[in-house]
Amino acid sequence: MQLEGRRADLDGVTMQHTEILRQRIGEECKDVRLNLSAVLTSPSSLSEAQRWGTAVAAAAASRCGELGLAIAQDAQLAVDARVLEDARAAAALMAMNNVYYRFRHMVEKPVYATKRPGLRMNRIAQPATNKLDFELFCLAVSAINGCGTCVQAHEKTVLEGGLSEDQVHDAVRIAAVIHSAAVALEMLDMVPGAPAGNAG
Repeated sequence: MQLEGRRADLDGVTMQHTEILRQRIGEECKDVRLNLSAVLTSPSSLSEAQRWGTAVAAAAASRCGELGLAIAQDAQLAVDARVLEDARAAAALMAMNNVYYRFRHMVEKPVYATKRPGLRMNRIAQPATNKLDFELFCLAVSAINGCGTCVQAHEKTVLEGGLSEDQVHDAVRIAAVIHSAAVALEMLDMVPGAPAGNAG
């Protein structure tokens, strides 16, 4: 794919900043490079707000600063700023909840289930956009963080709220690819003298 004026317009979706990073992903990670383009631009069951909100939340959860910034910069051209706010809030809240509820699940002691978490998470009930999309972002982040309890809870909530299993599937695909792209970009610092990757 050729960049023209440092801008890529793929199927009507603008990925100026993400595309520049995508071009850096090496040939050994070509699958990741191609998947990143596909999940962010190909037709799916997700709305633009759901697609970009999931991507922003997943990038934050993957903790690759340059990827998170690039995706956020592209997302702000496509969706309302409140979507990005909710995505960042979902990533931060799940960083807390996934640790707490994963602990309770792993320990498998009923006594912990009787204890009040005492953790503020009001944003889940009062998002800037809408509850279902916020829950979808939380689901994607929980998949990255590996909290089965949270994944099951958020999946149940979004399905009961009217989202489809296709939407859940597409959101988790985005999360998986964003996470792998973060790993691929971080690996660039681990290869001495390696040139930037060439996209194909």
